[in-house]
Amino acid sequence: MTNSFGATSTTDEVLQGVHLTGKRVLITGVSAGLGVETARALAAHGAQVVGAARDLSKAQAATQQVRAQAASGGSLDLVQLDLASLDSVRRCADLLLAERKPFDLIIANAGVMACPKGKTVDGFETQFGTNHLGHFVLVNRIASLLREGARLVNLSSAGHRFADVDLEDPNFEHTPYAEFVAYGRSKTANALYAVEFDRRHKAHGVRATAVHPGGIQTELSRHLTAEARGKLIAQINASQPKGAPPFSYKTVPQGAATSVWAACVADAEAIGGRYCEDCHVAEVVTTPGLRGGVQPYALDPQRAQALWQKSEEMVGERFN
Repeated sequence: MTNSFGATSTTDEVLQGVHLTGKRVLITGVSAGLGVETARALAAHGAQVVGAARDLSKAQAATQQVRAQAASGGSLDLVQLDLASLDSVRRCADLLLAERKPFDLIIANAGVMACPKGKTVDGFETQFGTNHLGHFVLVNRIASLLREGARLVNLSSAGHRFADVDLEDPNFEHTPYAEFVAYGRSKTANALYAVEFDRRHKAHGVRATAVHPGGIQTELSRHLTAEARGKLIAQINASQPKGAPPFSYKTVPQGAATSVWAACVADAEAIGGRYCEDCHVAEVVTTPGLRGGVQPYALDPQRAQALWQKSEEMVGERFN
């Protein structure tokens, strides 16, 4: 596995010399930001991309560059998916299953961050329901389409360090709601889901990993006020090692680089069941703060199995 990439690497740099002709990819959240850039980079290297989005008209407009830059063999098709509605998730999964076309890669990219307290269509807390449970049902339902050698890349976040999952009160029915605590729970869930999915599927040659893309100015932060954004950056800077440079935003191509690195470049055995950032496998750390590394609770295999079981109970569906 190469170590030549880092925090400032871009998607095009990571994929230089990589040929993806014949590879079929599913990416959620292709109507803006990282999803569009991830789709563009993969299609430009020959991948057949299926992009999922809640608003298809918005996605159609946002992905014009994906089609324009697609290499020979590369393409983009769109499917409707609202992760905050399990009916929509199941319809999307059924459509993909009916096509019987296998996938080499799934990138669970879509999500919401630090939104006001709310519920999904099915009554789940918005961030946990959208970021975790929606992807949990979608990916598990179409897992049979994954070819040997396929990978699942879950977008987690350094925000997992705000909170572990709360399996006793996932919907904040007994806990005071806090936007970033809810976000942290959902991002920890994304990492833990990758751990358990990897354990269940690696014997069949399918691996899973979680990635932190870095701080990027995209629509994901639309719920943050300028004051909240400033406080968050100050908190990040306060937690960084002495002498480290202050926080700076990544560009969108830099933010999507770790996703495509983990998907197409990194050694599968090295990243399976792990958490990656800045185009490398992250160090497990126990220090507080939001800068660098992964908390051990986000990779705990027993916690991952417990989350899987709780998720099955919540969505009313079992996945073997």
